[in-house]
Amino acid sequence: MNENATDILFAEERKEAIVKLVNERKKVLVPELIDYFKMSPATIRNDLRDLEAAGLIKRTHGGAIPSSAIRVGFEMDSNSKNVELVPAKEAIARKAVEWVEEGDIIVLDTGTTTLEMAKRLLHKKNVTVIVNDIEIASVLEKFEGVNVVIIGGTLRRNFHCTVGPFAVKLLSELNVDKVFLGTNAFSAEKGCTTPDINQAEIKKTMVQIATQVIVLCDSSKIGKNSFVQFAPPSDIDALVTDDNVDSALLKEISETGIDVHLAEVAK
Repeated sequence: MNENATDILFAEERKEAIVKLVNERKKVLVPELIDYFKMSPATIRNDLRDLEAAGLIKRTHGGAIPSSAIRVGFEMDSNSKNVELVPAKEAIARKAVEWVEEGDIIVLDTGTTTLEMAKRLLHKKNVTVIVNDIEIASVLEKFEGVNVVIIGGTLRRNFHCTVGPFAVKLLSELNVDKVFLGTNAFSAEKGCTTPDINQAEIKKTMVQIATQVIVLCDSSKIGKNSFVQFAPPSDIDALVTDDNVDSALLKEISETGIDVHLAEVAK
């Protein structure tokens, strides 16, 4: 085998290793790959370009993510979300409930993780919960210690929640102690993002009326961005995610000043 053939073989092996790293870590940065493979920035960027052309990864600003990562405009409906990452969502919900104190007035955003949190408010006393999700409201109405306020508006088909100017107006007239936000994607650069503009508007209003903003987000959404920003990192007090989150992404988020809490998922 001549020297050129050896170089080609090494390059292919390196690219295979890059794909494996991207899929394992969910996001890798160019400097990390440079340090890992001891190659020049130009070589690593060329590798990423070739891998993206082959459909094996997606390049991002400064790095790469798996090719299967969500598109910025894509959103699963509520029925599809219900089967995704259930143990992680349950662990996050258990951790989030610890924030709720007697006498609190809180907002529970729509979402499958906040739905799991709602189920765990059974033994809370004298708590008022404001919701725009009819499925969450249905769970909470059975709990004697919980007062439920439903925000009206336009019902978003297949998502069980209200949106639109009427819902935003009603919310904007309130003041609450805490909001527990769901999100479609979360990154250290953009904070919380979602594919739907109307959903983003009501989430922004939830942030504005709350003294404390707590984001509930499983690790599969960390390091990703969707279409519309509704809560930049500067507006977020705490993030609750599961312990499968990548350590490099966790470090980036912590450096923004957000208080990160990890929920342990049973292995």
